[in-house]
Amino acid sequence: MQKVLTAEQMREVDRLTTERYGIPSLLLMENAAHAVARVITEKLGGSVKGKSILVLCGKGNNGGDGAALARKLGLDGAFVEVVLFGKIKETKGDARTNFGVLCAEDFEFDDVYSSEFCEMWEIQSKDEWNTFQLHHWDSADVIIDAIFGTGLTRPLEIWLYNVVHELNFLGEVAGPKTRIRIAIDIPTGLNADTGAELEIAFQSDATVTFTAPKPGNILPGSAGFNGELSVANIGSPEELIDEQPSQLCLAELSDAADWLEKSEFTNSSYKNKRGHALLIAGSESYSGAAVLCGNAAMRSGVGLVTIVTPRSSKESVASRVLPEIMVRSVAETENGAISESAFDEIGDLLEKADAVAIGSGISQDDSTKKFVQKVIENCWQPMIVDADALNLLSPFVSSPHLSKGNAGENHPVGETPPPLLRKEG
Repeated sequence: MQKVLTAEQMREVDRLTTERYGIPSLLLMENAAHAVARVITEKLGGSVKGKSILVLCGKGNNGGDGAALARKLGLDGAFVEVVLFGKIKETKGDARTNFGVLCAEDFEFDDVYSSEFCEMWEIQSKDEWNTFQLHHWDSADVIIDAIFGTGLTRPLEIWLYNVVHELNFLGEVAGPKTRIRIAIDIPTGLNADTGAELEIAFQSDATVTFTAPKPGNILPGSAGFNGELSVANIGSPEELIDEQPSQLCLAELSDAADWLEKSEFTNSSYKNKRGHALLIAGSESYSGAAVLCGNAAMRSGVGLVTIVTPRSSKESVASRVLPEIMVRSVAETENGAISESAFDEIGDLLEKADAVAIGSGISQDDSTKKFVQKVIENCWQPMIVDADALNLLSPFVSSPHLSKGNAGENHPVGETPPPLLRKEG
């Protein structure tokens, strides 16, 4: 399991890495750039030499990562173009250092810097972006999003909003050219702590985040903007991550492999030693949900499975589940859903169960809602609250913060982009 850290917790890890272990923050930034470069090199088949790469940078540390990355890719033989949304003189700290190194041997002409590593444009308006895009867009094999990192908590300025809108659209109409979009740490436009899309977010094919995943990398909805997620170790000791109070974790492939090994049946396997799962599922109209739940639980390796379902559903459920599964019927409402009074019938099962799952196909009825509440309030075993139980506890409310899915849709090559959702002026 990997701990998932908030932006503030990640800043604390970075701070302690420097203060407690003496690892400079500039070195962490350099390691981050090398980690992203490795992912890009892998995506391009093992070499970036001769490839055209566009790096989009903001003025903060995320942009500093982008500047260090641009230098690394340039040294590896790529043709690199950098867009800084702002001025070098407005950058600070490690970001300023990396932009300074990037353009150390440069000449400046009309806000354009040229060095042995790359060419860089300082862009501060939509008109300047349009001019750049007109002459430089189609050559890019890779587009790097290093505009905003984990600190973004408010919507983008209008002109940057429209830039991201165009990046998402143009990324979909690359035509015969394969174009890869990579986000550094987190796609621009996502709240790192909640995963909320701040009106619009960069649609990446892959995201390289550092030290630990953030909620905005892995929560439903926001995960779609991240694409394939890589978590890079850039030098912070594992114990600093473990010290953080986060209770959100990301399961890894190794966790699944360990679980399969531990749950494998052996000659010494005994049902009462492999756990008792209590499933509260099904209703007259949705008995199939209880069947699916019960069979899945048994096949997971649990020793005993008991399904609690309304009386009118018992025969339908029992005739379709695996023969090892026990089915108990309980009181029901006129609509064939579990009744509130059924709670008094399952006290013994709640005491014996090692884990409880409630909700699949139980339907939505006022009496069922009260039953669900009683079960949750009086159950001390590990519990999964799913499907209709979630609906009964928390009715769906439309919210502007809910994810709308992928930011861009597929459009035929040559088709004009959809109208912008926000207008300038």
